[in-house]
Amino acid sequence: MHKNKLPGASTSLTMGIVSLVTSLCCCGPFAAIFSIIGIINANKATRIYNENPSEYEGYENAKTGKILSYIGLAFAVFALIIVIAYFGIIAAIIANGDWEKIHDI
Repeated sequence: MHKNKLPGASTSLTMGIVSLVTSLCCCGPFAAIFSIIGIINANKATRIYNENPSEYEGYENAKTGKILSYIGLAFAVFALIIVIAYFGIIAAIIANGDWEKIHDI
């Protein structure tokens, strides 16, 4: 019996990989977009698979894509917190007028 490919499973895997790579290498907060897309596609694929599991193959890709998307989302949120803290510290230094203390560091 020929099984069909699970729709959205490979897309969720691809988006999970892309979100993880972009969150670690370059654009941390922007990786959240890829993570959300990967999670949505993995949830759709899981829903389709649970309706008729004997008809589809590739459920492992959906599970892996969901896990990678969650990890990428966690890294993206962590990077966003770091960026907010960085600019918050700079704004606090500017507001206090402590420019001389920066040169001493």
